[in-house]
Amino acid sequence: MSYIFGSKDQMIPSPVPAMPTPLAAPPLTGLPPVVAAGTRVLILGSFPGVASLRAGQYYGHPQNQFWRILQALWPGQPQPGPGDYAGRCAWLLARGLGLWDVYAACEREGSLDADIRNAVVNDFAALRATVPALAAIAHNGGESFRHARAVRASLGLPPQDAGGEGAIASLRLPSTSPANASWSFERKCAAWAEALAPFGLPD
Repeated sequence: MSYIFGSKDQMIPSPVPAMPTPLAAPPLTGLPPVVAAGTRVLILGSFPGVASLRAGQYYGHPQNQFWRILQALWPGQPQPGPGDYAGRCAWLLARGLGLWDVYAACEREGSLDADIRNAVVNDFAALRATVPALAAIAHNGGESFRHARAVRASLGLPPQDAGGEGAIASLRLPSTSPANASWSFERKCAAWAEALAPFGLPD
């Protein structure tokens, strides 16, 4: 505490300025879906990382293994490079895949899922009509899969896939994020290939 001197050299405590309240992180808005009428498997992440938001691209971090895994699953069909994002999306759509995230918006410092706050879930009900061929929802990582039931409810689906014609499955895939370092690239590729095989992918 500091002091100021009053009359007759009396010491009077000086007012201590209040500490400023830390500003909350500004809300972040996600990316639009990448889907087509022929999308059979919708791959759902949680929310784009800082690098992806900055680039306006899904899985834009150079260390994220998403695009590498897809190329490994279709080795004879080269995908466009990182500099041609529109071409990459067209390549993905041509193989019956689609992209979106569970969250439409959130507050977050950095890129970790653990730091996501006040998240708003995307409007999956509105998406349903645009993907008539949808056969599976593939959750890329645990944070996305945590909302599998909510996503199914938003799509008007039962909590669990009952099988049969027209059923839509929910899949949990290992995260392609660099944070998922406990899984090797080869192990991730094998898990993705096994999960997608029942839906005719890769074809």
